[in-house]
Amino acid sequence: MSLCIFIQQRLRQTEHRIPPHRQCFNVGGHFKRHRANGQTTMQNDFTYKIIEPDKSLADFVESFWFLKHQSDDNAEKVVVPDGKIDLVLSKPETKPFHITLIGLETKPKLNPSYPNSISCAISFKPLATEYILRYSIADILDSKKILPNDFWNFYADDLNDFEAFCEKASQKIQSLLPKDIDNRKQKLFELIYATNGAISVKELSEKVFWSRQQINRYFNQQFGLSLKAYCNIIRFRASFQHIKEGKLFPQQNFTDQSHFIKEVKKLSSALPKELKQNQNERFIQFSVLDPK
Repeated sequence: MSLCIFIQQRLRQTEHRIPPHRQCFNVGGHFKRHRANGQTTMQNDFTYKIIEPDKSLADFVESFWFLKHQSDDNAEKVVVPDGKIDLVLSKPETKPFHITLIGLETKPKLNPSYPNSISCAISFKPLATEYILRYSIADILDSKKILPNDFWNFYADDLNDFEAFCEKASQKIQSLLPKDIDNRKQKLFELIYATNGAISVKELSEKVFWSRQQINRYFNQQFGLSLKAYCNIIRFRASFQHIKEGKLFPQQNFTDQSHFIKEVKKLSSALPKELKQNQNERFIQFSVLDPK
């Protein structure tokens, strides 16, 4: 049984996860969903697919995703902070294949949109940097690192089959899983995700029995930013779907409407209503959100 089919079966049994027929969709136009295998008919500018990892990888991997740009449009897109570290395999039509590790982001950035390009990626959670990648990403905060073209034995041909990419990536990560994890760190991130970042540093410190000073030292050394800054990013990300649905008021423990707008503008350089409108599919993460 393939990893992707196995995951789809698990998703059918878990209501809070993405149903298999919503894993893949086209952006910017009409599309068809095929419930049997989660595939789509590619007709317009983007095709996007996302699959969650096996439970055994859940502490380290958020998702695997696929993005195909099917037009000649080369307008730059905006990427906003989302709390993930992406390992991306890419092949633009006019450029060579490359593998990139993208660090955490604290501000919006313009991203080139290469015509007729294809990408497969692993979206890592922060714990993966220490226990799977095994190095600090503090030096690539708001930046990226070009990796060798054979990193983890990935090659351009891996872009041709998203299911096979998911299987290959999962097997590699499985082989790197640590025997032991610092329970304080594991619990810390569980709490951050469970509360969508709407939890104070003081409360986190008390719940995981780890001093605020030590937590912030760890975050700055390993990721390049403070715990509070990371929590704010996770809270901001949790508002994406609400904004997409037109709920332009606080949903994630923002103090008030003014605070909500200020935080959204700080992390996206746009007002909530501008993200909702997303003219010309400018904000790529809002373009690929699953339509409700």
